Amino acid sequence: MDNMIEIRWHGRGGQGAKTASLLLADAAFNTGKYIQGFPEYGPERMGAPITAYNRISTSPIRIHSNIYEPDYVVVVDDSLLESVPVTNGLKETGAILINTTKTAEELKPLLNGYKGKIYTIDARKVSQEALGKYFPNTPMLAAIVKVSNIMTEQEFLNDMKGSFQHKFAKKPEVIEGNMKALELALKEVKLIN
Repeated sequence: MDNMIEIRWHGRGGQGAKTASLLLADAAFNTGKYIQGFPEYGPERMGAPITAYNRISTSPIRIHSNIYEPDYVVVVDDSLLESVPVTNGLKETGAILINTTKTAEELKPLLNGYKGKIYTIDARKVSQEALGKYFPNTPMLAAIVKVSNIMTEQEFLNDMKGSFQHKFAKKPEVIEGNMKALELALKEVKLIN
């Protein structure tokens, strides 16, 4: 399937990587795409490495397996770069997106010779500014939409506003902060190589 985009998420339990992959799947579905969004289950516990996946396509998806050669990899916690081979199978025509404040010179030795595009965002800064707390998944979700061009930024923001209004119906005060985090993240993601 030439029109299919595959994304692998790496995070730690409790950081929201699974939730972000499911929100991305919902947003893509709502823009008319065929989707899959699923975690890889193992011994989940707070702080343990976790993996989640997305497949997004303009035609029906007939594959039902983990993703071994993703177009994009999202790393929600840069400490995983030292313990998890996040670039395994990553296509050099795609990109890796990392939540970090590290420079290209600091990151490249941790990426096992990956030659594709490297994007970074300081999701902690974005989250603290918009939400007053550290929730990296919201900025990372917006950043991967920007990097991958799965949908337009406006389609994404419109869909997420509706999603947040439904999800936070009993806590409407958190909607504005989450929307601000998405908007800031779309501006803050940077190509560093």
